[in-house]
Amino acid sequence: MTDNPLGPVDGTQVPRYAGAPTFARLPRIDEVPAFDVALLGAPFDGGVSFRPGARFGPSAIRQASRHLRPAYNPAQDVSPYTVLQAVDAGDVPCNPFDIDAALQQVDDGVRELLTSGGRPILLGGDHTIALGGLRAVARQHGPVALIHFDAHLDTWNSYFGADRTHGTVFRRAHEEGLLIQGASSHVGIRGPLYSAQDLDDDARFGFEIIRADDIDRLGVAEIADRVRRRAGDHPIYLSIDIDVLDPAFAPGTGTPEMGGLTSRELLSLVRALPRDQIVASDLVEVSPAYDHAEVTSLAAATLGYEICCLMARAGSGS
Repeated sequence: MTDNPLGPVDGTQVPRYAGAPTFARLPRIDEVPAFDVALLGAPFDGGVSFRPGARFGPSAIRQASRHLRPAYNPAQDVSPYTVLQAVDAGDVPCNPFDIDAALQQVDDGVRELLTSGGRPILLGGDHTIALGGLRAVARQHGPVALIHFDAHLDTWNSYFGADRTHGTVFRRAHEEGLLIQGASSHVGIRGPLYSAQDLDDDARFGFEIIRADDIDRLGVAEIADRVRRRAGDHPIYLSIDIDVLDPAFAPGTGTPEMGGLTSRELLSLVRALPRDQIVASDLVEVSPAYDHAEVTSLAAATLGYEICCLMARAGSGS
């Protein structure tokens, strides 16, 4: 961990509605000599199949992060930004007209952060960006276990002849050898599918499905334990599609599905993840045009903070 980290602006001295427009008012990456965690925007939504607008997600998440009091997290018993140096790395200049070019730009941006010794947290953007992140992470760490919070499987084959979209990203990741077979989980899956074959395909790709209504039957603790056991001691890529939350808690997203997780359930699950193994993460599908009162953006900002806290606990041993 970096010595004497530079943290966010003190909210008791500078009002939270003032100051730097970075995530949680953290320093920019060019303001510190080294860093442990970097939040990187990926403003791309060229892979969506229904409502667009997630290209505005990174800026909305940063704005909502002003609500946070980031000094101390009692739920995780850590002051994250005194333990690690976190920075805002700005945005990847994603090409809005070319999916493959945008994925390469995300890959390049994540690779640069990883080679500098930091762990990236991508702020999307639609879920297509996860493929660029996974490519960079697998190049650095080898194949990873994926812990995927989402209403949807995202292992379909193609949409309208395009095979790299927000609904096909993890089939491509499997085909490219980016994931460890049998170590990955989907959590929060619900809603109708295109056919029963979708489930057979997903199982063949090495995923376990934990449905949203399994929380009622199993409880948060049992689900968290199942996800941890499946990931084993492998490096973990954490991917959170904000539509894993019920639309009551996250209306501002492109493909909402009824019957989702509550914000409290999702926070509890994230806090229970194996903190020592997370090498990268993403938060995707925030589409602020469909949001109100920053409900969805605040959920994503809070999750970004909780992931930082997980990473800080890994370094502090707490």
